[in-house]
Amino acid sequence: MSKREKTKYPGVFFRSTERIGSIGLEKIYYIVFKKDGKVIEEKVGRQFADDMTPAKAAGIRAERIEGKRPSRKEIREEKKAAKQALENRWTVGRLWEEYKHGNPDLKGIVTDENRFTKHIAPAFGNKEPAEIDSLSVDRLRLKLLKTHTPGTVKNVMELFRRIINFGVKKNLCERLKFEITMPRLNNEKTEVLTPEQLDALLHAIDEEPNRQVANLMKMALFSGMRRGELFRLKWEDVDFDRGIIHIREPKGGIDQKIPLNQSSREILEAHERTGSPFVFPGRGGKQRVDIKKQVNRLKKKAGIPEDFRALHGLRHVYASLLASSGQVDLYTLQRLMTHKSPQMTQRYAHLQDEALQRASNVVGDVIGQMRETEAEKVVVLKKKARKV
Repeated sequence: MSKREKTKYPGVFFRSTERIGSIGLEKIYYIVFKKDGKVIEEKVGRQFADDMTPAKAAGIRAERIEGKRPSRKEIREEKKAAKQALENRWTVGRLWEEYKHGNPDLKGIVTDENRFTKHIAPAFGNKEPAEIDSLSVDRLRLKLLKTHTPGTVKNVMELFRRIINFGVKKNLCERLKFEITMPRLNNEKTEVLTPEQLDALLHAIDEEPNRQVANLMKMALFSGMRRGELFRLKWEDVDFDRGIIHIREPKGGIDQKIPLNQSSREILEAHERTGSPFVFPGRGGKQRVDIKKQVNRLKKKAGIPEDFRALHGLRHVYASLLASSGQVDLYTLQRLMTHKSPQMTQRYAHLQDEALQRASNVVGDVIGQMRETEAEKVVVLKKKARKV
C-alpha cells in the first residue's frame, strides 16, 4: 500500500492499493478528527468497491465529529450483534426443531412435519410467538378452511399451539396473549350401514382375491380396531394363547389390550403369514401406509356411498351393533373401543337407549300373554260350568 496523500478536503486523505476483483489501483479513503481530545483515524471506504469519493469522506467526517454517525467498527459490531440476536431468536421454526429434538419417538411425526412445512412455516416460521397476533392466526385458520376440512384445520392449529406451549414450558418464549380459536367439528357423526349395505359389502369382501385387504377389512368390523392400529399390528401383538390383542401406540397414547374374540381369531388363524412382522404388511413387507384404492373398489362393487370411510365406518358399525344389542353397557363399549374418555362413547348412547326401550316393551308383551292365558282359562271354566 502506498503512502498517504492529501485531498482538498481537510482531514481527508487516501492511499492507493490494488483494486479488488479487477486490474489496476484504487484509492482507500481515510478521515482524521479529534474527539474528546483524542485524535481518531478511520477508514471510510474504497474508491470503486464502496463508491467512495473525497466529498463523501468529508461528509462522513463531519457526521462523525457531530456524533451523528457510528464508526465502521461500530457498524460492524452492531451488525454482528444483530446477527447474533437473530440467531438467538426462538422463532416458531426454531421451536419446532427443538420440539422434534426433544421428542425423537414422537407419534405421527411425519404427518406433523407435513402440516408444519405446508401451513405453519410459511405463516409463522420466522416469527417469535410474541410477534404473532390474534388476527394473523385467524387469517390462517380462515384461509385453510377454504380448501381443507375442519378436522384438518383443527389438527394444524393444535400443532401450532403445541409448539408454542412447548416453548413456554421450556422458558424459551412467551405464551400467546390470546386463545387460539379452533374450528367447530361435528364429532357426533356416526357412520352406519343398513343391513342390506353391510351384507353387500361382506359379499364383496368374501369375493375379493386380495385376502390381505379382505381380512384387514373384516378385522375392522369384528375387532373395532382403528385403521392405523391395523396397519401397525404385528404378529407378536396377537396372543392366541391368552386371547388378547395388544394395541401399540393407539390414538389415546397408552398401549391397550382388547379381547381376541372368536371371529377375529378365526380370521387371523386362517390369515397368510408372509414373513413380515406385520399382520397386514405393505410393499416389501414394511408397514402398510394406505389401502384407499382397494377399499374404493370394494365400496363401488357393493354399492356403498362414496363418502363412507370404510375402515373408520366399519369400526363404527362394530360399536353400533354392540350398543344396539342391549347386551353391552357403555363402560364396556368404551374399553372395547379404547376410547380415552366416556364422552367419545356417548355417541352410541341412543342405540343403547333403543335397546333398553325394546327390552322394556318385553314386560308389556309378557303381561299381554298372561292376560290372554287367563282369559282362555275363564272361557274353559265357564264352558265346564254350563255342562254341570
